Amino acid sequence: QVLLVDSGGGLVQPGDSLRLSCAVSGLSFDSYAVGWFRQAPGQEREFVAAITQSGMSTNYADSVKDRFTISRDNFRNTASLKMNSLKPEDTAVYYCALCQIISARLVDYNYWGQGTRVTVSS
Repeated sequence: QVLLVDSGGGLVQPGDSLRLSCAVSGLSFDSYAVGWFRQAPGQEREFVAAITQSGMSTNYADSVKDRFTISRDNFRNTASLKMNSLKPEDTAVYYCALCQIISARLVDYNYWGQGTRVTVSS
């Protein structure tokens, strides 16, 4: 059984940092690219960041570029999203997902975590 467990969300103030984690089991983690997506209340799920199987290449949405960093540890079967300089507009439920080839498109992702909520508010 493939399982992705998202964690690390919480309530933070603007300007704070947060690190999200995604623990993966049930498949060969290093065979999949990892993506992070988010969904704000009343909005569609959107791409945040992605990383290739090796970790050598990454891709970011313009809205998070230079603030967020995606990484992975193929020995521990985990992926992370370090979020700095958080803004109220970053408030959303964040999901990690796996796909065969690095992509910014939701439809390309086969497996999804349950999501972790991030709230940025003063």
